[in-house]
Amino acid sequence: MNNSPIGVFDSGVGGLTCVKELTKLLPHEDIVYLGDTARVPYGTRSKETIAEYTAQDMEFLRGHNVKMILVACGTASSVIMSSPEFSGNTEPSYSGVVMPAAHAACASTKNGRIGVIATGATIRSGSYGKVIRSIDPSAKVIGKACPMFVPLVENGYISKDCAPTRYFAEEYLECMKREQVDTLILGCTHYPLLADLISDIMGDGVKLISAGAELARFAVKTLTYSDELADREEQGSQKLYCTDSPELFSENVERFLGESFTGTVEKCVLTAH
Repeated sequence: MNNSPIGVFDSGVGGLTCVKELTKLLPHEDIVYLGDTARVPYGTRSKETIAEYTAQDMEFLRGHNVKMILVACGTASSVIMSSPEFSGNTEPSYSGVVMPAAHAACASTKNGRIGVIATGATIRSGSYGKVIRSIDPSAKVIGKACPMFVPLVENGYISKDCAPTRYFAEEYLECMKREQVDTLILGCTHYPLLADLISDIMGDGVKLISAGAELARFAVKTLTYSDELADREEQGSQKLYCTDSPELFSENVERFLGESFTGTVEKCVLTAH
């Protein structure tokens, strides 16, 4: 057993979709979350800059004695997979969203046509396609960058009936409908907040895969296998950190985790790696 907290980070608030699932699956675990809200979104940055930011995020969480780091950011996860500085054994262990979501998509698809919507950096990396084809070489992967989704979600434009968001969603998803995908990976952890709208456009026959939720399920399996689950009986704590306004961040926390959230929100400063 291990009562140290689980660390989770994202460029903004999107990774809270992972935290929400973690809290549901592992209610007795303490969670430390970092949202790098001062530098969101990562998806418009260079690979080198994303790698630098990611290293700083991970160092911050290690300073909180976490037993595992969950990279609840599709962009950072994709960069980690192709950056040599993140290879090799790292303590504590870490995992990104790409592998768990790719496995879930391959298990879900019936026609072998899998769509991936994510940030520009994630789509350019081809990370989802590489993992999916390593699992199923016959799969067809259709990727589409959706650069407007993160700022729309961060600013609360998430309603199924929101005209600006629907305009962009219909444009982004047109190729997915044309290619007749039956499984769509929401490759950025902000996107599940748009799931109702995306499902409305794609239709009931398309399975949506939440990268953040799949990462949370992967964490449960990993910690169970390694016998590192917490052995406490009481509800675990949630300490959330952001690098910009705690007030603005708190508004988004309620949107992601609900008004019943009882954890703490603090501003922090990241140090250069």
